[in-house]
Amino acid sequence: MVRAQLLGVAVLVAFIVAQLAGCANPSDPTNDQPKLLKLSGHTMGTTYSMKWPASYGIEPAQIESNVTEALTQVNQQMSTYINHSELSQFNQADAPATMEVSSELAQLVQQSIDLHAYTKGYFDVSIGPLVNIWGFGPDDIKTKAPDEAKISEAKAAIGIQAVTVRDTSISKEANRYIDLSAIAKGYGVDKLADIMESYGIHHYLVEIGGEIRTKGQKAEGKPWRIAIEKPDAQGRSVQKVLAMPNTGMATSGDYRNYFEVDGERFSHTIDPNTGRPIRHKLASVTVLDPSCARADALATAMLVMGETKAQDFAKLNKIPAYFIIREGEGFKTSQSPSFESWLNQ
Repeated sequence: MVRAQLLGVAVLVAFIVAQLAGCANPSDPTNDQPKLLKLSGHTMGTTYSMKWPASYGIEPAQIESNVTEALTQVNQQMSTYINHSELSQFNQADAPATMEVSSELAQLVQQSIDLHAYTKGYFDVSIGPLVNIWGFGPDDIKTKAPDEAKISEAKAAIGIQAVTVRDTSISKEANRYIDLSAIAKGYGVDKLADIMESYGIHHYLVEIGGEIRTKGQKAEGKPWRIAIEKPDAQGRSVQKVLAMPNTGMATSGDYRNYFEVDGERFSHTIDPNTGRPIRHKLASVTVLDPSCARADALATAMLVMGETKAQDFAKLNKIPAYFIIREGEGFKTSQSPSFESWLNQ
């Protein structure tokens, strides 16, 4: 499962926010583009940004405190890097255990349980022990693969079936280490979108570490334009540019966060079925969904599935998805029927 390491070392993002740097400079009389306002900062081990037309008359300083409070709350609820966060306290409790938590954490854990069933187990937030032994969690980064005994031990410690949610209580029948990194960034993006809406801003782009939601237009009928990054570990280039209307978008890729030992590459994309990093040729998956949290989770699950299973899954479930697959020294692309339909809207 892809891990963006929530609140840990920042992972290079899978998106480039394209054609936004050309916002109008009010001191330049030759620039007649409508002005965009921006608020940005650091969160979840990466960065966030929010953009909206200046015509709303709402300055960044007016919303900054609400944004900071909302993102801090997400961290305090869902981080595995903060020892006293709600999630960390649940992870540290010996089973059997029941813990009263915030409604937000309870809802996201329940959504993760539902997505586990929906993806036939490919999205599994209980995979934390495997993530940790491979060196992609809050522990020190590993420089060698774990041995078979450690992999078997970690596999025995996963399984979201041991976790249940009732209202705002989370229970576990056996010790489980829950890691929400593959859905929490998208959830944070949805929270930023909620803040925009609460201020009556209905044209915006909000983003955390490359997970994105847009609504309306950039200005005067011009769409928000987002570039999907080519999955090249050696550089940063654009694979495809999309004109984004009202939707969320998330990409999971295996090409930024990895380590090598004796020429063998170990990606942070770990399959809960094998307990090992994936070895297939699917390099990245981009998913569109009104909920960025759901897009984040589905992109993760489909990357674990591999090319054929992911394409079949997207087609069966009518998920707009864009795939980049390694082929020889380069890449090939494919897209689901729902993604093609979305492009033709």
